[in-house]
Amino acid sequence: MTNSFEAYLEAATRDNTRRSYQAAVRHFEIEWGGFLPATAESLARYLADYAGSLAVNTLQQRLAALAQWHVEQGFPDPTKAPVVRKVLKGIRTLHPGQEKRARPLQLEQVRQVANWLESEIEQAGALGRRAAQLRHTRDRAVLLIGFWRGFRGDELTRLRVEHIEVQAGQGMTCFLPYSKGDRDARGFTFKAPALASLCPVEAYLDWVALAGLIDGPVLRGIDRWGHVRTTGLHINSLVPLLRAMFEAAGVPFAAQYSGHSLRRGFANWATSNGWDLKTLMEYVGWRDVQSAMRYVEASDPFARLALKSPSSPT
Repeated sequence: MTNSFEAYLEAATRDNTRRSYQAAVRHFEIEWGGFLPATAESLARYLADYAGSLAVNTLQQRLAALAQWHVEQGFPDPTKAPVVRKVLKGIRTLHPGQEKRARPLQLEQVRQVANWLESEIEQAGALGRRAAQLRHTRDRAVLLIGFWRGFRGDELTRLRVEHIEVQAGQGMTCFLPYSKGDRDARGFTFKAPALASLCPVEAYLDWVALAGLIDGPVLRGIDRWGHVRTTGLHINSLVPLLRAMFEAAGVPFAAQYSGHSLRRGFANWATSNGWDLKTLMEYVGWRDVQSAMRYVEASDPFARLALKSPSSPT
């Protein structure tokens, strides 16, 4: 009975959230030398000591972790004290920082990478290089499913074969038991379209057929001998995989892309093709407008009035 109780408590928090919170508490206690339960004054000094070396968002995440620790242990939350809030406000004023955003992947770049992958798949198949054929086929699924569904990186890596229903030429549905916006862990079903080109459904079917997958994680590692692993891709391996793929396909500034590049790229494509914000939010799974607007780039109202270069046609 106790084991079940603890298992349910454990399941209520996502793994990556749990790890980041544990790391934050460890940083406060071990690296800085703080004591728990903490006082508001010690938290204020902690923030001040790292104001010049850590981003404001990072400091806020550390506070959230420490707040959770106090609440779970039954202590008053010192992060809500006025002195802590004032110090944090002062840090924002004296150490302003521009939010770093992933470079959005444009549709033309999606096509460029997909075409390169198709060429590599054909070549690997002709030469009998199964490991390369598997990797490129998997990467094509990563690219097209990730872009057209606007998935977060962790959502993409948590897809499971048994949670996907697919009909060739019609579309597919992907069920995720939980996601970032699903606070009550009720699960969410995403639909992906079948397209005439750059089709995510076709990419998925090609991958699961070649890899022989019938259940378990959709996206998996592949060893040098062409053996598909039973475990799914780790979230930390997704960004290096994408950057390596983009660089090999000749996409400029490949190192500036991340897992969010697919999501931002799709959001920008959708809005530029007439999607209203409500439709986009429902499709991607955003629960509030503020989250959506962080991914959508506003159009340039002066684009038509911009000066043309001498070589541009008039």
